[in-house]
Amino acid sequence: MTLPVEHRDFTRSRLHEEELAGDPFVQFQRWVDDALAAKIFDWETITVATATRDGAPSARTLFLRGADERGFVFYTNYDSRKGTQLAENPRAALVIHWREFERQICIEGHVEQTSASESDAYYATRPLQSQLGAWASRQSQPLDSAESLAERVEEFRRQFTGSPVPRPAHWGGYRVVPNRIEFWQGGPGRLHDRFVYERQADGGWKWQRLNP
Repeated sequence: MTLPVEHRDFTRSRLHEEELAGDPFVQFQRWVDDALAAKIFDWETITVATATRDGAPSARTLFLRGADERGFVFYTNYDSRKGTQLAENPRAALVIHWREFERQICIEGHVEQTSASESDAYYATRPLQSQLGAWASRQSQPLDSAESLAERVEEFRRQFTGSPVPRPAHWGGYRVVPNRIEFWQGGPGRLHDRFVYERQADGGWKWQRLNP
């Protein structure tokens, strides 16, 4: 297979030491605010990488649904491939990429399930079809046909007609509690600005610049 090669430079901005917040969550919020102000489409899209007990990795794209000093939250089926891997190896890496700003945020840490109340609250905000889909889909398992999945959705629609759809026990949130957060800003000549925050033994954070 031959792929076209396009060489591009990175000239949008720079990230200087004096601009960094001492707290990575403050720095994260600054960049999120920039993305929101620029109306970046699907700004909350993240790549979530997990691994088996033996270290075989896999990755997929999801939506970031929460971020605060406790960590970064996404929701999924606990019985899915990623859920199975997180049960075996409760660590994950996240990547957020905003091409419009030539920026990436890379997050690594251990993973824990969100509380039932947090999962319930988020599930209640989902559209009805998405709620029913969480019941109907045996995520990551083989599927006979799209028609059979649609039939299962309709079965649950009939079952819950006239009442709120409860959150299934196999569906909920994960929180990535970070020990490492890197902010990456593209730079001219591929001399990118990279700053990594690492959690210290006392719970605080220390940052340093990395080679591009």
